[in-house]
Amino acid sequence: MTANAAEATLEEAAVPYRGEQPYGIIDDVIVPGALDLDADERLWVPQSKDVSFRPLILSASQGYFVNILRVRKSGILSRHRHAGPVHAITLKGRWHYLEHEWWAEEGTYAFETPGDIHTLVVPDGVEEMATLFHVTGTYIYVDPDGNPTGIEDVFTKIALARAHYEAVGLGADYVDQFIR
Repeated sequence: MTANAAEATLEEAAVPYRGEQPYGIIDDVIVPGALDLDADERLWVPQSKDVSFRPLILSASQGYFVNILRVRKSGILSRHRHAGPVHAITLKGRWHYLEHEWWAEEGTYAFETPGDIHTLVVPDGVEEMATLFHVTGTYIYVDPDGNPTGIEDVFTKIALARAHYEAVGLGADYVDQFIR
């Protein structure tokens, strides 16, 4: 390859794509400041008094959601079974499952397998836990014997977020930017 050919290749590489995008393609989801745990409090959707989430994507078309779960208390959060895989990155604090030996601390990545049943605990001394979760499928809340007591999925997340955003003045349709 000659020097002129290499220069032409570099110049061409810097040119944006000029063609048509595929029919039906939807917009990207961009969430500025996604990891800002001190962001506008209205962006955090309450699940209970001390537990809230901030949606990053709510994929109704593929049955998954990505959100940051924030817990501002110690104690048992929930016992649940995963219908699909879960990826987690702990951003702040620490937590663990009663059924496992490992701990998720700041900077920890965890992969949770479908079918696993476990009880999430935030230990004493942790003022705030924040974890980014990518959840595929449904959480099935269960009692100690594994009997279902409730569910959480992308559709329950959307419903909670719509109601919350309406109540705090952002409008129910504020959640639409996260839905794909």
